[in-house]
Amino acid sequence: MTVIPVINMDVAQVWRRVNDKLEHPESQRKMVLVIVCVALLLDNMLYMVIVPIIPDYLRYIGAWSTHTVKGDMVWDNSSAVPGSNASFWKRAKDRIVYEGEDSAVGILFASKAIVQLFINPFSGAVIDKIGYDTPMMIGLTIMFVSTAMFACGQSYGVLFFARSLQGVGSAFADTGGLAMIADRFTEKEARSKAIGIAQAFISFGSLVAPPFGGLLYEFAGKEVPFIVLSMVSLMDGFALLFVMRPVKIKEKGVERPKGTPIYKLFIDKYISVAAGTLVMANVSLAFLEPTIALWMENTIENVEEWQMGMIWLPAFFPHVLGVYTTVKLCKKYPKYQWLIAATGLALEGLSSFFVPISTNFWLLMIPISGICFGIAQVDTSLLPMLGYLVDKYYVSVYGSIYAIADISYSLAYAIGPIIAGGIVDTIGFTGLNMLIAVSNLAYVPMLFMLRHVYDYDTFENEENIILDEMPAAEYKTFVMNNGNALSLNQTVESGDLQPELFQSQQNQELFQGDTRTTQVRDTNPFRQAPMVNAPAKQNIDNNPPGQQFKAQQAIPKRPKKVRGYRSSDMEKMISSSDEEQ
Repeated sequence: MTVIPVINMDVAQVWRRVNDKLEHPESQRKMVLVIVCVALLLDNMLYMVIVPIIPDYLRYIGAWSTHTVKGDMVWDNSSAVPGSNASFWKRAKDRIVYEGEDSAVGILFASKAIVQLFINPFSGAVIDKIGYDTPMMIGLTIMFVSTAMFACGQSYGVLFFARSLQGVGSAFADTGGLAMIADRFTEKEARSKAIGIAQAFISFGSLVAPPFGGLLYEFAGKEVPFIVLSMVSLMDGFALLFVMRPVKIKEKGVERPKGTPIYKLFIDKYISVAAGTLVMANVSLAFLEPTIALWMENTIENVEEWQMGMIWLPAFFPHVLGVYTTVKLCKKYPKYQWLIAATGLALEGLSSFFVPISTNFWLLMIPISGICFGIAQVDTSLLPMLGYLVDKYYVSVYGSIYAIADISYSLAYAIGPIIAGGIVDTIGFTGLNMLIAVSNLAYVPMLFMLRHVYDYDTFENEENIILDEMPAAEYKTFVMNNGNALSLNQTVESGDLQPELFQSQQNQELFQGDTRTTQVRDTNPFRQAPMVNAPAKQNIDNNPPGQQFKAQQAIPKRPKKVRGYRSSDMEKMISSSDEEQ
């Protein structure tokens, strides 16, 4: 057998160790998180990487009809003759007009979000029906094909089809990925942290893609950035198949519960308010991304091309800081996640006020960073809340609920690139930012409706609690031996006796007439019961030395909650069943 250098292990040993890791639930869910984060990173890089590439490439291939417009007459203060102070009028350089370019490029950018918006209800239902990994694999496959088409496409029609196809893949990959995280990370704190990590990858993909695409396009050509991303998609798909193979074997033949239809989730007041908040939180980016570069060129003096392309990149760091801060705050104050989201949305609105009054590149980064910090607060606090609402009020199947979240994102990004330019032409860039700010601040009071979401979290939805078996009893036996009071503590549960003899200094024996009663303290750590008087079965005078009597008190087991199906729960049940056999 071939021995692998460095680790000094043969291939069979490595394969066995990898399989053992995959069988372990904790290792498996960490690998699932990595795969989902890579898929989300890839999707958002594909969304933004075309920004510096496609407009220039479409001009290069002659996708637009053009005509030339003579330049305007401008006053020239330069001297016609050296040493002379003469000034004169001259005509500016002729300008080439690309007919229909702005609207066509805007529709091309928005087509992905528009298609994703209409596919999401269908993808959510499919995920609820067949599971999370297969739809995610479908999404990654479609994204691979669409990215390859971007690399090979040489016309507006092919690029438009590739962009629309990417929306289909994103509807399955994004929704399936977030649903898989919610399914694997069932604890509230762990789920919040995992979704926060996924949000950081989403932010990184959106912000790093424009400079990544611009540099590779400049020095290596249009095809290279898309080939790189398509290879990442292919490898992520293979990793998903490899990790989920043991899970598919264990879950074979297991009937899945029926998920809640998406329309029922939409009419839930908590879910609808949270979804509306996600829309409003992403309006600022969706409307500013297609308009801010042109505004910088016309407004900020001496702005350079690289600054217009890099204005969003520094905002990655406040976004990650916002994710980290929100995860910590949600852990410490779980009942105030609505307030954290409200603070983030208000911060976005206030930051939008300051965007048009920023007079240079470095000053502009401050409100941009504030917007990204607020988005991180909203997304990181509300996405785990959506999963919790499904756990609490519906079946714990997460396809449709995270399809709603994806619809919220898609709605903002479908509208933004199409109408943002028209709004700027009508009321100006300053008016656009004032509109964003007012709408965000006006929506903040709606989040007050979410303040009771976690109020009854400690009771664990007690209307769904049942006792599926008779409670076990705990027996305490007391022994009188030659006048010395000894206690024989016997816990009887499922027929097992575990005696422990100790001096009964912790128990009080009360003698009333000819009857003895013993106070018994409830030792169940889950429930504190009142003191119970357990009468002796025999008169004390008739008890010879060494004879035992019992005072019995039934202590119920911790109640069990009936919850929806989770594949991770099913794995544990199957594993325990195998061990018993």
